[in-house]
Amino acid sequence: MTTTLAGGRAARRQTMRRIRPRRSPAVPLLLAVAAGAAAVLWLWWSSTPSIADTTGRIVAAGRITGLLAGYLMALVVLQMARVPALERRVGSDRVARWHAMSGRYTVSLVLAHVFLIMWGYARQAGRSLGGIVQQTVTSVTTLPDMGKAAVGTGLLFLIALLSVGGIRRRLPYDGWYHVHLLTYAAVYLTFWHQITTGNEFAVEPAAKTFWYGLYGTVTALVLWYRIITPVRLNLRHRMRVEAVVEETPGIVSVLIGGRRLHRMGAEAGQFFRWRFLAPGMRFSSHPYSLSAAPRPDMLRITVKAIGDHSSRLRELEPGTKVWAEGPYGALTAQRRSRGKVLLVAGGVGITPMRALFETLPGAAGDITLLYRANSTQDLALWGELAGIAEERGARLMYAVNSPDGERPDISAESLQRKIPDVDRHDVFLCGPPGFAQTVYQALRGAGVPARRIHHESFEM
Repeated sequence: MTTTLAGGRAARRQTMRRIRPRRSPAVPLLLAVAAGAAAVLWLWWSSTPSIADTTGRIVAAGRITGLLAGYLMALVVLQMARVPALERRVGSDRVARWHAMSGRYTVSLVLAHVFLIMWGYARQAGRSLGGIVQQTVTSVTTLPDMGKAAVGTGLLFLIALLSVGGIRRRLPYDGWYHVHLLTYAAVYLTFWHQITTGNEFAVEPAAKTFWYGLYGTVTALVLWYRIITPVRLNLRHRMRVEAVVEETPGIVSVLIGGRRLHRMGAEAGQFFRWRFLAPGMRFSSHPYSLSAAPRPDMLRITVKAIGDHSSRLRELEPGTKVWAEGPYGALTAQRRSRGKVLLVAGGVGITPMRALFETLPGAAGDITLLYRANSTQDLALWGELAGIAEERGARLMYAVNSPDGERPDISAESLQRKIPDVDRHDVFLCGPPGFAQTVYQALRGAGVPARRIHHESFEM
């Protein structure tokens, strides 16, 4: 059984009104981050006297690594705040990568800071390198707010350990997600010793004001976008499960009703983080893309059962209350810069592509969808896709394994054979990381410029 949730021409008119091609602000943001780091270095330089000996150089190195770690901690939390300007303009997957990279740099700087500053203090106390442990114990038990900092640092190292690829893949998503929230506690606990023991803040009151402003702004953004905004959204729209429909074996669609859903600002290609208030699912929040154009009274997600949470969606009862956060994601019509568009989907990556296939404005022949799956039985929503293609005069292609298991050829040469003018298309791409990387390389080999390949990972 399949379910159709279509917006047709009305959805395309709404999308056309929203198309305002804009460049990603990623480069200006990265330049702003670099400027902030330069300001931190200047703060260290202006408050550091001339260094005459080895001990002074070690202590100075400990201070500069500490300042940079404190600056990056604020950015790490900012990247967790789900600020719409980042989530929708830069892209949730890119922000997630920035967050992971910033986290690695932060932990490395914290480790260097602890080692260098304790080594320098040990030398000042007449101890050798082997006296670092004793010096650390002395500092933690005697200096103000160092006990909090020690606990916060321990939490940071725990989070970093659990985020290592091999360990992370073995953890349930919910467990890793909730452990990751301890980042807020770690940053709070380590903040105070920066103010009370930091030499730069003691000699320069303006620096202390700047630091309070930086952390205060980030805290306000977290409170607004992680707590207040979701509460307002869910109280206003009061979403609930209307029905659960099996599309193909192992893939279900969840129809979600509510009040004035068109005022949520959701677009085809975006996703929400969904929490279903059913027994055993209340504390699980997972990202799922919209699989159809948003309607004023209905949203739809289509999910493949690949984990505990996604497998339990088929058990949802009509009337179950839904808590959502979003919309997120930058894989929308606003990325489009050309008249012709190629949509490429791998597996359950078809969900945002199906919504875009329906809503992207275009004349007959302008829109092409290439759908990769293991078998024809895995082609979810195929009936809907065929209907959309027929109505719009769009082109629909699929690539599945042969009966003997041979994988289809998706290379630069095969793309050029099937779509001779592929290099004059905008390309929207969604699927598992390995698939997305393969297709990306094929597209580049076929002459599609990188700036016109728009992709977003749904595994976040």
